[in-house]
Parts: sequence; structure tokens; C-alpha cells
Amino acid sequence: MVLRSARVLQAGPSLGGLPAALQRWVSGPPGGLVLRSLSRDVFQNLALEDWIWDHLVDRDPGGAAGTPRSLLLLWSNSSSVVVGRHQNPWQECDLRLARLRGVPVARRRSGGGTVFHDPGNINLTFFTSRGDHDRQRNLRVVTAALRTLRPGMDVRATDRYDILLDGRYKISGTASRLGRRVAYHHCTLLCSADRGLLSSLLRPTCHGIHSNATPSIPSPVSNLLDHDPSLTSDSILQQLVEQYLAEFGVGPSLVLDVQPSESSFQGLDRSLETLRSWDWTHGKTPPFTVDTTLDLRDTTLDPLDQGETSPSTLVLRDQGSSATVRLEVKAGRLQRCDLRVPPQWLPGASCRELAALLVGSRFCPSEMAAIAAAFLRSGPPDPRLRNLCDNIVALM
Repeated sequence: MVLRSARVLQAGPSLGGLPAALQRWVSGPPGGLVLRSLSRDVFQNLALEDWIWDHLVDRDPGGAAGTPRSLLLLWSNSSSVVVGRHQNPWQECDLRLARLRGVPVARRRSGGGTVFHDPGNINLTFFTSRGDHDRQRNLRVVTAALRTLRPGMDVRATDRYDILLDGRYKISGTASRLGRRVAYHHCTLLCSADRGLLSSLLRPTCHGIHSNATPSIPSPVSNLLDHDPSLTSDSILQQLVEQYLAEFGVGPSLVLDVQPSESSFQGLDRSLETLRSWDWTHGKTPPFTVDTTLDLRDTTLDPLDQGETSPSTLVLRDQGSSATVRLEVKAGRLQRCDLRVPPQWLPGASCRELAALLVGSRFCPSEMAAIAAAFLRSGPPDPRLRNLCDNIVALM
């Protein structure tokens, strides 16, 4: 996607730690600023939001608190799932499928629900002073841009700060972060997202989770290009820029394409390291419990009768049982593990020993699987114990 009259900001001369072009904007007269990230990495783009929050919106060139400025950041990501600040990723998305498909899961610093991003989704972040924070005004920029492109399009913002198409289909979700002096409001805009992958990923990893974490509210969604295939992401993006500058651009306007990197935005890597860490994405999850039942089955080969030993007469016989599991997780680590398995299927001592070893570990499959594997190696082969271990790991 290419913006007309956009200039690309590269690493170069900087004043007071800010890239020169942005320094001039901060120190100059009020005017509209639109930054468009060239990165498709969800963590880099979230780190760029952090950097703008910390360094640009609320700072003058000398580093002291200045007059908060308004700007718009436009960004798109490769396929990714982004959970809200106070959400539970195990509850909000299928982490197993995300790992299988190579889809990163990120936690943002704002509240709200879980969203799916891909290149068919435009993200907008409106930065303002705390006093000028107005989500409905921001959403009017989006709806006005769409109506300018297609005057007959029925798009409207709701009281929950979503945007609906034809009064039913959600095309934009929203979240905010409020500081003492500054604020931002970011929202999605579904243009041509992979709705099949979206619906597959935005399902819980396992059932039986009990938590005070903020739950997402499912809604029917649609793409703008499904509604009108003659639209293009480029035309939508350009109109969003023009509409924003018409609404917020009091003075000279500046549109910059930027590459989020430490060389251009000093200090960005510190935020990037945090956002990519397991301790942030999973460890910041509010405490939760998992109460579920595991279906445990082992299959044995038995002769059809005592006098037959030919493989052609062997039959499969399922010997099944079930286990009840209660897991308590805090800061992403297992605090308590209660495994209840019928003693005729598996000795209780083995279950208690396994549970004790798992407590204190990260609630993630790689760490749990490593502990379980070491435990299994410590004794004679036991298919039923392995079955139990595999089922526990599969919960994550």
C-alpha cells in the first residue's frame, strides 16, 4: 500500500534522540501527522505504539513534558492474534493451532477483546492528549472515509465503539489506553482478512477455564471487500489519511512511512523485548483455574478366544477411563495440580508424583512436556501414564 506524497523515514540525523523529521514536527506549529509503519511484525508495531506514547506525543525536544500532540499511526501485520491487556490467551484463542500455523500471539497494553490481524486488516492508532481523547470522533474519521469512497455504504459506529456494516456485521473493533496526560485509541478495519483462519483461531485452547479475565464478546464479522469487491486496501488507506488530516490537521501536515527499528527509534528494542517475552504475553494473564475431564483410553490387542494366536484373529479392545483435572494457574505458572484417576486404571501414587513435579512450571506445552518426559524415563514404560501426560500437555 502506497500513500501519495509520503516520505520514508530512515535512520539518520536526530536531535534530542528523535528522528529529525519528527523533531521538526514536535517543535513546529500544530499540524497533522500520519505515520505508516512499513513493518508487518506485530511485536514491532506494538513497540512503535509504546515508543510514540513514551517519546513523541507528550515530550518536547528537550525531553520535558510538552503539549500533547495528535497523530495517527497506520499499521498492518502478518497473521497474528492480539489479546487485550487483561485477557487470558488460553481462553481467547486456540494456542495449539497458532503454534501449528506459525501465528504469533501478542498481548497489547490496552484493554478490550482479542482480535485477529493479517495483511487484509488495517490498524489505526489515534494519539491525542487525555483531554482530547474522543473515540466517537476518531470513528467518524473512519466512517466518513468509507462513505466518501462509497456514498451508499451503511457503516456506523455503535455505543460500544465498534463499527457495523449494514447494521449487523462488525468491521472494526476498538480499545484504548489512557494516561495522565496522553491517550490513544486504536481500532481495526477488516478489508480482506482471512475470515476462515480468524474463526479457527479465535476459539479457546481448552474448555473448563474459570477466570476474572476480560472476556471477548463474539460478533458476526465481514470484510469491506466482500461487500464491495471494487474497493481496494490502497484506496481505503489513502482516504483514511485524507479524512484524518481534514479532521485533525490544523496546520502543515506531514505523512511519513517509517520502519520501526532501534536505529530510527532509540529505546524501541527495550519495549520489543518485553512484548515478545513469554512473561508478558502469558505471564500477565490474570489467575485462572481449569476444571476439566480427560478421556483416557488405551487400546490392546487380544486374541478372539484363548485358543487363537494368529494375528488375523486378534481384535482391538478399548479399555477406557476418565480423569478429572483441576489446575490453578497464577502469573502463567501452575500453582496447584489435582489429578483424580480411577485407581484401577492408574495408581494414585504415580498421579500424585506427577502433579508435584508439574507445580511451579510454566503453563506451556514445551516445559510441561519436558517435565513429563523426564518423569516417564524415571520408571518402567507405562502406556497409561504416558497417555495421562499427553492429555495434560494437550490442554495448553
